[in-house]
Amino acid sequence: NQFAGKPFSLPFSRRVFLGVSAVSAVRVLGANDRIRCATIGVGGRGYYLTSKFKQLGADMAAVCDVYEPRRQKCLEAASPGAQACEDYRRILDDQSIDAVVIATPEHWHAKTTIDAIKAGKDVYVEKPLAHSVQEGFQMVDAVRQTKRLAMVGTQRRSYDLYREVKPIFDSGILGKVRLVNCWWLNRWESLGTKPLEGRLNWELFLGPAPKRELELIRFYHWLHFWDYAGGILIGQAAHIVDSVQYMMNSVFPLAVTCSAGKVNLPGAEIPETASMTVEYPENYTLVFTISYQAMHYNSHNDQLMQFHGSKARLDLGRESYALYPQSDEVDLKPDQQRRMPGSFESAGLAHIRNFLECLRSRKETNATIEMGNATNVALAMAIESLRTGHRMKWNADTKQAES
Repeated sequence: NQFAGKPFSLPFSRRVFLGVSAVSAVRVLGANDRIRCATIGVGGRGYYLTSKFKQLGADMAAVCDVYEPRRQKCLEAASPGAQACEDYRRILDDQSIDAVVIATPEHWHAKTTIDAIKAGKDVYVEKPLAHSVQEGFQMVDAVRQTKRLAMVGTQRRSYDLYREVKPIFDSGILGKVRLVNCWWLNRWESLGTKPLEGRLNWELFLGPAPKRELELIRFYHWLHFWDYAGGILIGQAAHIVDSVQYMMNSVFPLAVTCSAGKVNLPGAEIPETASMTVEYPENYTLVFTISYQAMHYNSHNDQLMQFHGSKARLDLGRESYALYPQSDEVDLKPDQQRRMPGSFESAGLAHIRNFLECLRSRKETNATIEMGNATNVALAMAIESLRTGHRMKWNADTKQAES
């Protein structure tokens, strides 16, 4: 077990400990039954997901967070009569809850997901899937052993714009794609903190991470510390790498190399400017560069993926795409294009709608646990490469990255 020997452990409730046998206690959803959900981790993203799940008809019956002000605030986004709790095990013990939405810091994704799955819950878990290669495969095993449903929050797989683009790739019109160049640019000025405004269970926040005294910057800005996350590099690469693998029908990489400059945000531990190179067995290379020390961009313009084919190039942005056929002209003109500024909100709604529909039909979601794990492998290898300075190679036999 990935969590064995950690300085923090949660004693399992009987239903979690029973694992697969607990699934029999889960009710079968009828056509008119309202789906009852709970959110675990209700910071900004958790609050958003709670409100959108409710908007799409789910009964958001409970919210959970280690910080009391956040869970009280999220009750405003939840359904009438919703309960709030500090410890997620209380939610797992509630047999009326059909599914949980997990929007905790990344270091909690694996344990919370596995516990929820073993307690008979279906799971919507935010990206990136996990915090290590091993955790990702443990999550896959838990889902498949219990036959629960799990969806990863990579919403581009449900976005109508991206689903419109996918047949273009599959048609072969681009020819042979050997290089995909991607970037994500924006700006952060600083990391600010503020005094606590209520009870915080710091030990429960740390969970499987190393024990340490409370540091508010780590609590408010966990994304920037290795113990809890992979930084904005991994947070945004989760979307980019997953989108490329979706379009290119790829799974695991051959090798990953990652490098970065100095940390430019005082107090942060992980660089906000970095570049990763991912080599795939399909004979193409993905290069992703991120910087949050660039100028500020409107979200419509802050990211781009360029697929360089032998016959055409396809540019895929957050809310746009353009297909450029090979041409010797000075000014390239697209054969096909679509711009949909402001439409990205619909991607998240479509993703949640797909999850809720699958809870009834028991069909696989648009973003399965295996899809999330394939992306997680590339991301975990990037972290290892950045921290060691080595090119990491994927060993499919041992399911491990090696330098």
